[in-house]
Amino acid sequence: MYNFTIPMALMDYLPVAFFGVSAVLLLRDLYNKMFKGAYALLAAGSVNVFLAGFCKATWKLLYAANICDFVALEEMFMPVNSLGLLFVGLSIVGMLCWKRKSVLMAAPPVFASSLPFILMMVVGLGGLCAGLSVLAAKMKRGKVTVLFGLSFVCAMAMGYMSSQDSTQAWVNWAEQSINTVSQLCLMLGVIALHKAGLQDWTWEGATV
Repeated sequence: MYNFTIPMALMDYLPVAFFGVSAVLLLRDLYNKMFKGAYALLAAGSVNVFLAGFCKATWKLLYAANICDFVALEEMFMPVNSLGLLFVGLSIVGMLCWKRKSVLMAAPPVFASSLPFILMMVVGLGGLCAGLSVLAAKMKRGKVTVLFGLSFVCAMAMGYMSSQDSTQAWVNWAEQSINTVSQLCLMLGVIALHKAGLQDWTWEGATV
């Protein structure tokens, strides 16, 4: 039995909203810099991550309000969020590394445990934060890389928290707080690049 409260559940929507802002800005600013395959990955991955977070927050709110335990909303989070983050990370890395080459998708892993999902999350988040840090450096906005670094570190801290007893209130508060900070840093970094002119800025081989 989970020890959720309604304020705790409502707070879970914050990181979802922060990621949504980041995703919209990136989709807008990077449209003319990605080949179609990479942009499709970015769009699909962003939708997956947003919906996974929104559904889990909704599950927590329904549970806290004692309406129902909508198990499917909670169980879908790990596979949908992990795949989404992998797509987002691959799209950013693909944009930076390839010009007119196609992105070859690897065969889907066997989901016998949560390890493949965890690895996908790490690779996706690493690709996203590292790729955006490279963009910031190229745009001579080196200080912005600190935000992306903090976002990644906080996201990795979520891995440790996931090993704790999720039925305890303090664990959920800690998870939500860390996730909120992670997504806030990501959003602030993306906003900084957006204000610096990411949409109009280009480098050799950026457009396809």
